[in-house]
Amino acid sequence: MIITSLLDTDLYKFTMMQVVLHQFPGAQVDYKFKCRNPGLPLAPYVEEIRQEIRSLCSLSFKETELQYLRSLRFIKSDFVDFLGLFKLNEKCIQVTALPSGEIDITIQGPWLHTILFEIPVLAIVNEVFFRNTQKVPDLMEGRRRLDTKIAQLKAPGLETLKIADYGTRRRFSRAWHEEVLRVLSARLGTGPKGQFAGTSNVYYAYLLGLTPLGTMAHEYLQAAQALGPRLRDSQIFAFESWAKEYRGDLGIALSDVYGFNAFLRDFDLYFCKLFDGARHDSGDPFSWGERMIAHYQLNRVDPKTKTLIYSDGLTIPRTIALFEQFRGRCQLAFGVGTNLTNDLGYEPLQIVIKMTRCNGQPVAKLSDSPGKGMCDDEKYLAYLRQVFEIDLPTAAI
Repeated sequence: MIITSLLDTDLYKFTMMQVVLHQFPGAQVDYKFKCRNPGLPLAPYVEEIRQEIRSLCSLSFKETELQYLRSLRFIKSDFVDFLGLFKLNEKCIQVTALPSGEIDITIQGPWLHTILFEIPVLAIVNEVFFRNTQKVPDLMEGRRRLDTKIAQLKAPGLETLKIADYGTRRRFSRAWHEEVLRVLSARLGTGPKGQFAGTSNVYYAYLLGLTPLGTMAHEYLQAAQALGPRLRDSQIFAFESWAKEYRGDLGIALSDVYGFNAFLRDFDLYFCKLFDGARHDSGDPFSWGERMIAHYQLNRVDPKTKTLIYSDGLTIPRTIALFEQFRGRCQLAFGVGTNLTNDLGYEPLQIVIKMTRCNGQPVAKLSDSPGKGMCDDEKYLAYLRQVFEIDLPTAAI
């Protein structure tokens, strides 16, 4: 059994789910799986994936896990009470083998009851694939690569550089994920003087005494396209709904759902002051950082009081380069994913599950990186780009 706890997911799933419970409990959504590795033969593993999903749907939260969630300052008691009754419903997810040898995964149902599928299902697909194709994994090579990363981070002058683990969805395996976290905690150190800031994975934060990290993901801002009063104001609506829920806590805004130019247009003085910072997840990270700092200065906000979070396909050398360019000019945080949890010498899977509809309406992410956008309706994609005045190369499923 790959997933043994419903906490084995990213924190932002719970923080978004709490908003859904309180503000959008009736929303209906569709999610779709996409593999960016062309022609990857996942179809032979469909039955194994289905069995793992069946096991996932048998899980419920243990009392000790609920107590842990109650201990988080931003989680409300009625939400934990709801989770005490929660189970994922297997009827909401379909896994199909395609004639091409690829697979199709669709998730449909109430947002409140389907939001927790994405991360564990991606982790299941990854682990099923790698345990079938790498029956004797080269863990020694993985450890050697991890040693190299740690040595790079411990170079002189980088004492204040902190990284976090964002790698649950693309990990090689659950066991390897845990080993990586234990090694990073021991060798980089945690706490104010350590270089390991924590993990997005709530289960391992709970198990290992790490700080759980995360706020919002793309699906939250995508759903606002259908839930808000006006499409052009959907990003503003999403940020205001978030502020209504968390009252200034969890104040990191995701900046790339409508393209960065549209984000800066909407992220006005009010949001600059209200939110603690922003997260980068597509486009050139160096340009993004320079423009964010300039945007804060233009709005008479000291960038040194704000946090820029980087989380787009980071490697340790790229992280160090970003740290050296921006240190002292703002607060910095780095979430490293696949390069931490799936770097054993094999090509990692580039797989995602994205929301494609909300309340029957198409929704989309317009990325600053070609190929990262997803939508199942080309006409809607063109309309969205027109509304937000975006001229970007995007890809639809």
